[in-house]
Amino acid sequence: MKALVLAGGLGSRLRPFSHSMPKQLMPIANKPVLAHVMEDLRDLGVREAGIVVGDRGAEIARALGDGSSLGVRLTYIPQDVPRGLADCIAISRGFLGDDDFVMYLGDNLLTGGVKDIADEFRALRPAAQVVVHPVPDPRAFGVAEVDADGRVLRLVEKPQDPASDLAVIGVYFFTPAIHEAVAAIEPSARGELEVTDAIQWLVARGDDVRARTYHGFWKDTGKVEDVLLCNRKLLDGLKPSVAGDVDGTSELVGAVVVEEGARVVRSRITGPVIVGAGSVVEDSHIGPYTAIGRDCVLAAAGVEDSIMLDGARIHSVGGVHGSVIGRDATVSSQARTNRSRIVVGDHSSVVVAA
Repeated sequence: MKALVLAGGLGSRLRPFSHSMPKQLMPIANKPVLAHVMEDLRDLGVREAGIVVGDRGAEIARALGDGSSLGVRLTYIPQDVPRGLADCIAISRGFLGDDDFVMYLGDNLLTGGVKDIADEFRALRPAAQVVVHPVPDPRAFGVAEVDADGRVLRLVEKPQDPASDLAVIGVYFFTPAIHEAVAAIEPSARGELEVTDAIQWLVARGDDVRARTYHGFWKDTGKVEDVLLCNRKLLDGLKPSVAGDVDGTSELVGAVVVEEGARVVRSRITGPVIVGAGSVVEDSHIGPYTAIGRDCVLAAAGVEDSIMLDGARIHSVGGVHGSVIGRDATVSSQARTNRSRIVVGDHSSVVVAA
């Protein structure tokens, strides 16, 4: 089974960070979202994946390379203009051939994995199998109506009066039957080829289309709040490891990872926390659920429940909570001060008033 990963979205909800990086490269627990996706695919036994990319494709290719470090051989498939999820399948026909495949939205995070769902698809080989998740308000999603045996009776995109609470989330399994469906549908009212319409076409033809419910943690990492929530969830599984230098006056409590080349000086770190390679934490207090990227500097800082991207710096600012500090950005103060939430884009410099 091959994989098709969709990574061409603009990420408008993740600004200012999506101005300077594709949203799928946003680090969560010090690893890009796409790297988490590739690990999930590798666990399914997938060894060959196509990535549909837009105008930020070169950045994604630089980050992931040929996929060898992730255990998956990658092929990059350019999409000049976003035209819907079904269009991604259409332009990837040459790569997919007549193989079964899993389609995975590259900004989705499913920490529980979908191996059991993939195994069922391989065993039964329905024409399509969607992954659904109960949500409080399904009106913003494709919604599946399902019978007692898990067969899909109807799919409706963003219904005003949903017939169920089962939202179709960002993982789909397909046999080659989907290609005929994609070729048969017309663009929706918003001008896109909707994958929901293609799957509904299979349902209407009488093909076997199934739904499997995913009960684990799932998020579309499209907003800063969602990124921080995913960071907390992934850090909950952290195991302590110290490969860097921690001086005798510092204290590490709980699950703390100090990567090789990092230094902790006269500081207290309460996990779960990752301190990336080459970073320096000095005279600081780092609280739980903080991911510090590579080559960061924290001096006289107080940070928790936050993400610092590579090269970020915080000087003499405490009480930083629920914040994301962009690559090579600097947050400082002329005197020690306390702040709560800070969101700073890449390569920015912010001086916090005392």
